[in-house]
Amino acid sequence: MATDPNIATIEQMLNGILADEPAYFLVSVTINTGNNIKVFVDGDEGVKIERCVSYNRRLYKLIEEAGMYPEGDFSLEVSSPGIEEPLKLHRQYTKNIGRTVLVQLADDSEQEGVLEAVAASAITILTTTGKGKKAVTEQLVIPFENIKSTTVQIKF
Repeated sequence: MATDPNIATIEQMLNGILADEPAYFLVSVTINTGNNIKVFVDGDEGVKIERCVSYNRRLYKLIEEAGMYPEGDFSLEVSSPGIEEPLKLHRQYTKNIGRTVLVQLADDSEQEGVLEAVAASAITILTTTGKGKKAVTEQLVIPFENIKSTTVQIKF
């Protein structure tokens, strides 16, 4: 599947908007059927809805001014990635240290544990097996190259 050339242009536009706000960063841009543009922005401390609305307005104006879609034939959604979205960037892993994650490995096996550390080439999670006095906790270092996806798990 060919990548839409407008994705790179939109990424540049948004990175320009975010340049003055180092606590926020672009996660991804996708363009679906009907020119439905979806942008995920995240922040080291999360992203408030008001900020997403501001980014949406500014980015919408830039896309219109660039004439990328004749007659305004596009829609734009700017949001933070939902909890169900896998972590994509090193910076997202770092902001989720201390949270429980489910890591799907390249061999399709899974490991669940508390994200303890993030290095340049690997993550460290604490896994616990067994219950009560028989519980065994161990550190597991997982190289990024062995990770298929990682999602944050909500525990109640």
